[in-house]
This record gives sequence, structure tokens and C-alpha cells, in this order.
Amino acid sequence: MRSVTILGATGSVGESAFDLLMRAGGPEAWRTVALTGGRNIARLAEMAKALRAELAVTAYPELLADLRQALQGSGIAASAGAAAIDEAAARPSDWTLSAIVGAAGLAPGLQVLERGGTLALANKETLVAAGRLVMTTAERTKARILPVDSEHSAIFQLLDAESSSSVEGVTITASGGAFRDWPLEKLPFATVAEASCHPNWAMGQRITVDSASMFNKALEVIEAREFFGTEPDRIKVVIHPQSIIHAMVSFTDGSSVAHLGMPDMRHAIGYALNWPERAPLPVARLDLVALGQLTFRAPDEIRWPALRLAREVIATGGAAGAVLNAAKEQALDDFLAGRIRFTDMAAAVEHALDHAAGEAGFTQSPADLQTALAWDGLARRAAHSWKGAA
Repeated sequence: MRSVTILGATGSVGESAFDLLMRAGGPEAWRTVALTGGRNIARLAEMAKALRAELAVTAYPELLADLRQALQGSGIAASAGAAAIDEAAARPSDWTLSAIVGAAGLAPGLQVLERGGTLALANKETLVAAGRLVMTTAERTKARILPVDSEHSAIFQLLDAESSSSVEGVTITASGGAFRDWPLEKLPFATVAEASCHPNWAMGQRITVDSASMFNKALEVIEAREFFGTEPDRIKVVIHPQSIIHAMVSFTDGSSVAHLGMPDMRHAIGYALNWPERAPLPVARLDLVALGQLTFRAPDEIRWPALRLAREVIATGGAAGAVLNAAKEQALDDFLAGRIRFTDMAAAVEHALDHAAGEAGFTQSPADLQTALAWDGLARRAAHSWKGAA
């Protein structure tokens, strides 16, 4: 019986993974080592009991008593806090899904890699903030990283058995998010509620807003560079409103191969869960006739300056990825709190990058977790201090 751990179980990706595990036999087919979550204690406890997990962890220490109460009589251990999440990640498990949102996923992800485990990576921030550290750690410990972002899972599948020398480039698609067709002059006045409605995907609020600003795609461009080693000028982004083609790989013989599927995260999660085999998944099948058409257009970098910032970060290297990621998270917090406008987020991130560029060591990639977290803190302070903030 394979053992599994889900970090970030109560988020949208974690819920999709839970659905797949339960449909594939639940506790009769899987040994669940640990589940971690946030403030939704009732749901975390419900999932832990359904999978008969050995351990359930909330990120919030003040909620530990509530979690223990919810698990009373189940025999499931409970703990809380960042250190407890790291400890859960360090427990031996055949397969660990990192679905924690944001830079908070970096430390537990590294714990999985340090024990030589298989890390199914849905947390794109891990590679953006400390790509070299993550990849060298995996190489040193013989750990395996399987991408769970739909775009990177698609590229991973398309590159299977292909020689890297035959690859000419990769194309990542983007839906364009909530504001892909809005007039530019209207964007500064976009509300949190409007930015939180994705046209295709069912996701959490933060990633949905990141989709509207295209910061999620900016992170994915950097992630593709770190994971696949693709040169930045060979990574393209195309707006594809239907979200049916997730990625495409072009080869030196002039051919291109695309990965298609309905917009459902269970595709990528299920592929990573069953890799190297494929297993039947409970997802809608693609019907091209019913769809009628697939459309594409080039991204407008005036509308989405995050894409320009991603290219600049790749060109700069060093700690720029850690700074961009943390500044983006802080700017998003400020937007959600009403302190800045939707279009101010990119400006706050650029301000943080400019500020960090003057600091010693900025051109050096973080060599350890402590260094990555130091840049993270600096970037958050700089983004929050941006002059446009109220």
C-alpha cells in the first residue's frame, strides 16, 4: 500500500487530490501519513478521518485545541504551526503533494526533498523563490519532483522520451483571467470581487486574482526555466481563453505537440499520483466538436506587466525570483485589504525589485533556506512601503 501526504489539503488543489484518493479506494488503498491545512478545521478533520490519516496539522497554533476537539476519538494525532508542518513533510511517505499557497510551501517542500521523497509540486513559488537550491537538493538526495501545475505537467508529459537537443521551445497558455477583455482604462478600478471570478478554473481567491493580474503566469514562466532548463527566449506565453491546450512543445524538425484536456486540476494531480503509469481519472472527456473552436492571441504586456517582470527576473537571476515572489504576495495582500488598486500590484513588485537590486548578494542565488527567507522578508517590507500604498 502506497503512503501519501497532502500539504495544503483544504485548498482547491488539495481538495482535488482528496477526491482522487477517495475515488481510488480511500483508506483501503492508500496509507495517509499526514494532512495539513489552514483555518478550515472542520474540513481538515473530516478529510483526515475519511482517509484515516496518522496526523493532521493546522498552520495556526491558536486553532490546535479546535483541531484536537474535531478529531477526538479518531486516534489521529494533531499538531499546529509552521514547525509542525515541516515535521509532517519530513515523515517518510511515498508521495507528497505540496499544495500550500505561497512561499510558505518552500520549507516543507525542502523537507520532502531532504529525505529523498517524491514531491508532487503544485506550489510554483518553491521553484521561483529558490529554484537552484531546490533542484540541487533533489539532485543530491536523489529525490524526484513531479510538476502538478497544469502547464508544467503538460510540458513534462510532452517531453517524455524526447531528447532535450530536439526541443526548440515551449509555449505556456493563459486564459487571461477575469480582465482579459476589459478596457485598459477600467482596470485601475477593478474590485476584489471582480478579480476573484475566474472564467474557466475553480481555484482559491489568491490564485484567481493572480490569474487576473497574470502574476501566476509570470511565476510559471520562471518555474519553467528552473524546472526544465529552457532558455527564456524559448518560453512563450499565449492567451488561450478556452483553457483546453495547457502547453505546447515545438521541436527542431518544425513540428509541435500540444497537451489538451478540460480545465480540471485532477488531470495533473492524477498524472503525478499514478506516474509513471496512467490510470483512469474521473474527469470530463474532451469533445472538440462540442467546443467548436479554440482561439489564441498574443499577451498585451501593457495590460499584464507581470510578464515583463518575469523576463527581467530571469535575466537578472540571483535572488530576483525570491524577491518577485514575496513582493507579489505582499502586493496581493495589500490589494485584497483595499490599500492599493489592482494595477498598483505590478508597480509595488517593481519597486521591491529595484530596492533589492541595491542590496549586497542580490546577484547570488539563495544557497539555503535562511537566505531565501531573508530576501522574502526584505521584499515584503519594500513592496508594502511602496509610495502608492494608502
